[in-house]
Amino acid sequence: MSDGPVRRARLDDTVDAAIVREISRDARATLAHLSEKVGLSVSAVQSRLRRLEARGIVRGYRPVLDAEALGRPLAAFVEITPLDPAQPDNAPELLAHLSAIEACHSIAGDAAYMLFVRVPTPRDLETLIRDIRAAAQVNTRTTIVLQTFFEARPIEPADFPA
Repeated sequence: MSDGPVRRARLDDTVDAAIVREISRDARATLAHLSEKVGLSVSAVQSRLRRLEARGIVRGYRPVLDAEALGRPLAAFVEITPLDPAQPDNAPELLAHLSAIEACHSIAGDAAYMLFVRVPTPRDLETLIRDIRAAAQVNTRTTIVLQTFFEARPIEPADFPA
């Protein structure tokens, strides 16, 4: 799975869009299920799916895990801002080793990046924030997540009707 430059890939037709829609809803959908949904043979669906993967439209398949059951019930957003605006913009590389950081987004606004983190306890969050500050030489602003109503929603292709 690549995290390379963002590129917009157009889907060939509504069949490819339907395949993307279905696997976005259920990455474990069988080829037979996809075949039934899009009206093509299993081999045709498999061929199209491989082409979507080769083009980078489908970049991988992941399970949806229960963070609480895995011992990381505390989620937070951490904005980071360089202590010195002249310092190199390499915070993602400096923070990549911290496994509690689930996502790192470059953002517009006062902060440079928004991190999404999951940890077991408030004390662990405090330690993580201290580690982030030390590793990247940044100021932080943290918002703790109280409840998540939805996330990782299926992505609808923009160029095609639903």
